[in-house]
Amino acid sequence: MKKLPVILILFALLSFKQQPASLKGTWEYRGGKYNYKLSAAPKGYSQQRKYTDAKFDAFLYEPDQPTVKYESGDYTLAGDSCLETQTFCLQDQSMIGKTVHYQYTIIKDTLKLKGTLPNGAVIEDYWVKTK
Repeated sequence: MKKLPVILILFALLSFKQQPASLKGTWEYRGGKYNYKLSAAPKGYSQQRKYTDAKFDAFLYEPDQPTVKYESGDYTLAGDSCLETQTFCLQDQSMIGKTVHYQYTIIKDTLKLKGTLPNGAVIEDYWVKTK
């Protein structure tokens, strides 16, 4: 009978979901929400993010066109938080050097990033791991 509480505590501890130490790999955008409105993945081209242990690069792939790198930056993970700081941005230069706080979860092969951009837009992006 004394073992039952120990077993229950052990089971509870093992039940907690462990987040990975990095987002390392290639992730493809599959849609999400922008200011609470559904936002489908683009048709005719794809967006991918390639993460290393501490950096990311974002690319646009369109058939018969050169690959376009549209973002780069650094990121850190802490608990369920992902902090991203852009060091390069093809479009919105005002984002460079600003850190965006995302809440992230990974379920199977899908990464969800949820947060508020510096311009006030609330986003929830879904990325599927391809590599």
